[in-house]
Amino acid sequence: MTVLVTGGAGYIGSHLVHALADAGISAVVIDNLSTGHSAHLPPSVPLFIGDAADENLVEGVIAAHGVDAIIHFAGSIVVPESVRDPLGYYRNNTMVTRNLLATAVKCNVGRFIFSSTAAVYGNPEHSPVAEDAPTRPLSPYGTSKLMSEIMLHDVAAAHGMRFVALRYFNVAGADPAGRTGLASPGATHLIKVAVEAATGQRASIEVFGSDYPTPDGTCIRDFIHVSDLAEAHRAALAHLRGGGASATLNCGYGRGYSVLEVIAAVKRAAGTDFVVRHGPRRPGDPTAVVADVTRMRAALDWAPEFDDLDTIAAHALAWERHLIEREQRLQPQAVSA
Repeated sequence: MTVLVTGGAGYIGSHLVHALADAGISAVVIDNLSTGHSAHLPPSVPLFIGDAADENLVEGVIAAHGVDAIIHFAGSIVVPESVRDPLGYYRNNTMVTRNLLATAVKCNVGRFIFSSTAAVYGNPEHSPVAEDAPTRPLSPYGTSKLMSEIMLHDVAAAHGMRFVALRYFNVAGADPAGRTGLASPGATHLIKVAVEAATGQRASIEVFGSDYPTPDGTCIRDFIHVSDLAEAHRAALAHLRGGGASATLNCGYGRGYSVLEVIAAVKRAAGTDFVVRHGPRRPGDPTAVVADVTRMRAALDWAPEFDDLDTIAAHALAWERHLIEREQRLQPQAVSA
């Protein structure tokens, strides 16, 4: 039995592929490499460069590798970009999922794990937020993911498919072994931006809003280490292969950190200071978004290993320094006159 991982060369996907390989679980990857990196994959895992919406490609991979489960990461994730290009997001997220589900049904693949997001909740009325909270996304990104969840429910009901939809909160950190991490240019993740400032790649970091009703006035978010998130996917796979029921689950730690607490953790990890500028609030930013993880802890055989903000910051910083060193090695040597 083999797992097909779409978007498996991306940030979260590559961490999962390494986790599968480490556990001796057979996997195959489809990725168009628009944001992924083939070098971040284990050499033993086959990579097919192409679109997860290409039904002929997916059908061929399923048949050739004996795929019994699909873990679907492929998609676009930048919220402001989704506002500028909603049709692109409905194509890359919703329509791709539709085609992938159609191929899964055609090929009798009855297990499906979907990469969803806490953005489906929008600005939640209560925190921690549970899975049965109202879904009111504030962006085409969140809407595109919610539409995909709805399709998944309907397909499961019509065709007997079993699924796990994992709603991520704030994913951060990098593989402790340094094999993969976040390498997308122009990333907007808070910890990624902070480690870029700590390594001198940014002149400063801007904090959007310092007048929220929180202890230090800045927003609070639930950060989960990417390696723990990868293990949650592996646990979801074991759940489905073991006959477990379909489920929609929050993925976080169930506690939050403020923006200033995150920045302080990065400064501690780097042993250096950098400029922090304070700007106005961004429209639509909720005060606090923390996951209620009761359901995930009950449904999956999963426990976090890296539930520590300083560890998350240290791993992200180590990966960023690795990227800088790699870029320096690739630069052509200056030729003396």
